[in-house]
Amino acid sequence: MTWILVAAFIVAFLVYQLSISTLFSPLARIPGPKTFALTKFKLAYEDYKGTRTRKINALHQQYGPVVRIGPSEVTFNSTSALRAIYGAGSGFERTGFYHMFEVYGRKNMFSFATAKQHGERKKLFAHAYAKSVMLKGQNAEMVEQKVKLYMDLLGRDEGKSEIFSTLHYFSLDTITEFLYGSFGKTACLEGLGQDRALIGDIIDTARRKLSWYAVHFPHFTEWLYSRTGISGCIAKWLYPMQLPTTYTGIRLHAMKATQKYASASASEKAGTSALISRLWSHHHSEKPDGMDDLDIASECADHLLAGIDTTSDTLMFLIWALSRAENKRFQDKLIEEVCNIPEDSLNANGIPKVEISDRLPYLDAVIRETLRLYAPLPGSEPRSLPTAATIDGYTIPPRTVVSISPYALHRNPEVFKDPTKFNPDRWLDPSENVADMKKWFWAFSSGGRMCIGMQYVLILSGRFRL
Repeated sequence: MTWILVAAFIVAFLVYQLSISTLFSPLARIPGPKTFALTKFKLAYEDYKGTRTRKINALHQQYGPVVRIGPSEVTFNSTSALRAIYGAGSGFERTGFYHMFEVYGRKNMFSFATAKQHGERKKLFAHAYAKSVMLKGQNAEMVEQKVKLYMDLLGRDEGKSEIFSTLHYFSLDTITEFLYGSFGKTACLEGLGQDRALIGDIIDTARRKLSWYAVHFPHFTEWLYSRTGISGCIAKWLYPMQLPTTYTGIRLHAMKATQKYASASASEKAGTSALISRLWSHHHSEKPDGMDDLDIASECADHLLAGIDTTSDTLMFLIWALSRAENKRFQDKLIEEVCNIPEDSLNANGIPKVEISDRLPYLDAVIRETLRLYAPLPGSEPRSLPTAATIDGYTIPPRTVVSISPYALHRNPEVFKDPTKFNPDRWLDPSENVADMKKWFWAFSSGGRMCIGMQYVLILSGRFRL
């Protein structure tokens, strides 16, 4: 009898939830599968399988540009929604999802919720990422040097290097020197084992499981790792990733680099143009109410973590796509363009100068097409608004999570002909609506939250291919 009552209660509860979610919710008229509207764990399960992004794209193909994917979550796939959610002055804020990107318990540019907080922090170093700064001067020379070191590495290994690791070496060495200068630059390309070990933070497959728990069960995950004593010993059996957790080494490296810079003399600090020097000019020792050591270390670590995978993965997909037999014609076109670079655009080592990469149209098309199909961050970018909003004709209640996925935007068949095919020529084809394709291109987000390192990724991608 007891079991019958329990079963009846469960059925009644499910019917109630189904009714609330599908009939009486303000989101009830938005298209989408009822199973997703009923519970957020349906989407969480797709996330667990690693199919979330592809599933959302499939739902857009089935239901259209507006799809309900949770009790209080909606995904869009239109440029009008792009402007409404991510455009300057939209008011939409980053959700609690971004808490997982805080470092040392400190917020950084990536994890700040409001546009105001993000904008204030971005002003401190935006100039360092400017295209004009990247193409010439010390940064350009540094990138050219790293390319030479990479080519030397391939030569030593007789072309048999494992591409995933070596591209991460290139990415890590380049970004750490840009961030820390001599105070924290790595030497992976030169074979330093201690620095190469930092890549272990990235290749550990357990980090995906930890991320899943941190997103879907944040409070439980935090509680689990805070256990000590006997309860801590028991908790270890439930860890999604054993200690040290993901990015521990890279975060420690960021802290050590910050401490090294903090203890340096004024003359030593004056001798670097690294990003950390720009941040230090806003340290509380320099300005009242400025940043402290942890704030600066958090910001640097965030830039490092944001840049390693995105840069190396873009390079890896670019090389992989061009190496496929069916894409040989694209490779040949790129080789022809590079071979026609004039000698005065080469440096003393025969490496093309960074600024030439900005003047190669086919290289630009190859990089753009790589980013279209294999965007560094292809998944949803969640936002919410404290007040109600209207997006694409639908009323969105306050604090509803809304998002757009680059993966779905870049595979719209009405905009991109044969959207799943790698075809750099589409960006130079006069018969294509290139202006419309550029409107739908969203590899680096948009508005005030646009990736500050966009030019850096593009330059590294272009330089490496050269």
